[in-house]
Amino acid sequence: MTSIHAVAIIPARFASTRFPGKPLVEIGGLSMIQRVYRQVQKATCFQEIVVATDDARIFDHVLAFGGKAVMTLSTHRSGTDRCAEVLDKMPTKPAVVVNIQGDEPFVDATQLNLLVASFSKPETAIATLAKKLTDSASLFNPNVPKVIFNQSLQAIYFSRSPIPFLRGEEQSQWTEKHAYYKHIGIYAYRASVLEKIALLAPSPLELAESLEQLRWLENGIRIGICITQHESVSIDVPDDLKKITAAMLDESQ
Repeated sequence: MTSIHAVAIIPARFASTRFPGKPLVEIGGLSMIQRVYRQVQKATCFQEIVVATDDARIFDHVLAFGGKAVMTLSTHRSGTDRCAEVLDKMPTKPAVVVNIQGDEPFVDATQLNLLVASFSKPETAIATLAKKLTDSASLFNPNVPKVIFNQSLQAIYFSRSPIPFLRGEEQSQWTEKHAYYKHIGIYAYRASVLEKIALLAPSPLELAESLEQLRWLENGIRIGICITQHESVSIDVPDDLKKITAAMLDESQ
């Protein structure tokens, strides 16, 4: 198989509304952004890893631990737009860009390799991850996006609601009666597609669900689904950090 020229871009904002300064908080003696960077380094598919930030504190910190960082505009609506700016600044354009959120300190390298490998198929425009859901709490949690896809593993729809609706069954039995999938928000884009989607205006379905990937589907761009068995652990609020720290302490004892 021909090697795919892929770069990893890690968007990292300081001014998070729910958790300001999140990329610089410590987890077991390392900052969150350094943990993300180290996990991405374990993947074998990248020629380059870059942190994309709009804050000098994060920029300086990444350089201090030996990473590469690029300053970006503070006006971006999403990590995708931040990735597009970094791509535009690259003198040599990669074939594939992978967007790894800066609050995923335990991202799994095999997931990243899987995403990049999917671009060996010329029809792949965008790829993302899904994991089978087995608990009702997550299924009915609007903070856990769900995805349905066709037999060719192409996304049909993403939603914060349980999809599909299982008619005639008790909700407590839904995960036993049907295969439901959680969407894990790591995206890989063909570089030419990333340049295109960065120019698209927010769409009605995106605004309704607050899920940017619906904008791409509404514009006719296919999103391939890679099935993973690895759980994704993102840190959105300070309570998430407390739970992760407690779990790490338990494992070390």
